[in-house]
Amino acid sequence: MNSAPIAFMDSGIGGLTVLKLSLKELPKENTLYLGDEAHLPYGEKKAGQVINYATEIGHFFEKKHAKFMIIACNTASATALSRLQTELAIPVIGVIEPGSRAAIKVSKNKKIGIIGTSVTVKSHAYRDAIKKIDSNAEVIEVACPTFIPLVEKGDYTSPEAKQIINDGLKNLKNTGIDTLILGCTHFPIVANLIQAALGDKVTLINPGFETVETAKQMLQNQSLLNDKTSSKNQFYTTSGVEHFDEVASQWLNRKVKAELILPNELKSYEE
Repeated sequence: MNSAPIAFMDSGIGGLTVLKLSLKELPKENTLYLGDEAHLPYGEKKAGQVINYATEIGHFFEKKHAKFMIIACNTASATALSRLQTELAIPVIGVIEPGSRAAIKVSKNKKIGIIGTSVTVKSHAYRDAIKKIDSNAEVIEVACPTFIPLVEKGDYTSPEAKQIINDGLKNLKNTGIDTLILGCTHFPIVANLIQAALGDKVTLINPGFETVETAKQMLQNQSLLNDKTSSKNQFYTTSGVEHFDEVASQWLNRKVKAELILPNELKSYEE
């Protein structure tokens, strides 16, 4: 058994959707969460930049003695996963392969939609992962970068938010998909608006569920689960601490007080 923390990274608060599932499924585990708000949004950055950000965060987690890292960000999973798995000494998983497996299990007609950031969609990471599992699957990919600011601002219910969601999904309507992967960890927070726009015949897939199950299985197999009765959850952000605390507390239904760690400090962090 191992009481070292599981580490989660995202470009902002979206990865909290994965952390929230982990807190439920692995309640004894200590956790670290870093939201890289200073570089938000990853989805509009060059792939090389995202790789550099994710690598710095990965090394930060190693210095904090994490035992396992989850890239709770689709863009970083699409671009930086292989680099981190090679460079870090701890196990690292992303959200794309688990999410793809879940979609294939659920879809009846094998017509699967993907919504994500521009970088995630351009990488075709989900399409390639799905095709590797089932070459007959039909995949329709749509970039929805306008959804992310809604989540970061905490705007989930306004008429404007509903209109932005509807506009972003118009190219998926009447395509025949029966399954939609929420290919950005911000999107589950506005899943009710996405579901309303597409209707009940489309099943939404939150890759976080399968990702947490994958992590749980790997920790069990490697005897890394924590057997302590209490857990500690630490939060870091590279910008906007007060806003991060407010949104994170609301989403996780618990008091969150994050520590600010600036990007230049992240590069040279020493415990």
